[in-house]
Amino acid sequence: MSETPYRPFAHVPLAVFRQMRQNDPVHFDPRMRGWAVFRYDDAQYVLSHPQLFSSEAILPGQPHLPSFLGMDDPRHRKLRNIVSQVFTPRMIEQLTPQITAVVHQLLDQVAPQGHMDVIRDFAYPLPITIIAGLLGVPAEDQDTFRSWSDSLTAANGANDTPEARATNAQSFQDYFLQKLAERRRQPQQDLMSRLIDAEVDGEKLSDEELLEFCRLLLIAGYETTANLLGNAFVCFDQYPEVAEELRQHPEFMPGAVEEILRCFPSVAGDTRVALEDVTLGGKQIQKHQIVSVVATSANYDESQFPDSERFDIHRDPNRHLTFGYGVHFCLGAPLARLEARIGLTIALRRLHNIQRDPGQPIEPVQSPFIIGVRNFPITFTATAREEYTTP
Repeated sequence: MSETPYRPFAHVPLAVFRQMRQNDPVHFDPRMRGWAVFRYDDAQYVLSHPQLFSSEAILPGQPHLPSFLGMDDPRHRKLRNIVSQVFTPRMIEQLTPQITAVVHQLLDQVAPQGHMDVIRDFAYPLPITIIAGLLGVPAEDQDTFRSWSDSLTAANGANDTPEARATNAQSFQDYFLQKLAERRRQPQQDLMSRLIDAEVDGEKLSDEELLEFCRLLLIAGYETTANLLGNAFVCFDQYPEVAEELRQHPEFMPGAVEEILRCFPSVAGDTRVALEDVTLGGKQIQKHQIVSVVATSANYDESQFPDSERFDIHRDPNRHLTFGYGVHFCLGAPLARLEARIGLTIALRRLHNIQRDPGQPIEPVQSPFIIGVRNFPITFTATAREEYTTP
């Protein structure tokens, strides 16, 4: 395997992270008036101690984002248990035929022309189509649903004003309140109906909590998954030998997805607020100060990942923090992994001689939290469909 080069869309070079882990692993950043945590063990400690580091009040001024992301126990645990009853690994695995069909449909559309923009034509349409199906959005409403999603997540280059985002958030809410009312009158065999019926200790989700889950599914399952798929193609461009190995050995794809998540994470990290004075890494963190876990650094910590700057799809174990850790571990992780595993396996099987178009500059996603590219044009030689079995 080759050494991992500095990625043009990453915000900080790996050498800087390496220096911070060695010299100042818990660093006070006056620009954010809080602390940045660079080492794996310290990051894991913050994420696994919600009694010391709170998720509440970390999303001020963003009412369109779900408060479920910024909720502490015991309320968070109760709501998560309700959602987990429905959003199960078995339910997600049952999406395999649907995901497979959508992947083939997307590739069928671009195969005759021999070129595509990975982000526009593949990475974004796949997860949004799956999420729309999960939430019972009919085909005729999916374009509107996608425009709301782009606005609420600032995805796909969306650069809406706060007023436009608020308007889209209200439209999203009105639409799904109507859908919830329809499901209460006429339940169906879909995710929304099952969420309405699920309960823990006799308690069900309120309409507002159901809306939060719909928004959370967008945040966790749309842009982050889209950037995982896009970043995978960036990876294949840098490591064509890896793409060929996976083409010949699709059974290695699960490990490849984990290494892509580690080295090319779609989310830079996570944020907490100290609930009391805490000593971490020899530094005194004061109550109410912000603590940011820098997953993009922790994922390269040599103490956890030997030869950490080497991209190795056979790395085992691979306990990266891209999906978080502890009580806020990403509920959508199994779905993202499944979509990536199926989507990338079929893409490599059907697309050969993949080359990035050097005539079109690559634009990074403009976000302090999301890591990815807004476009990734490629050329290829396409083959017809074939039967696919999940590796």
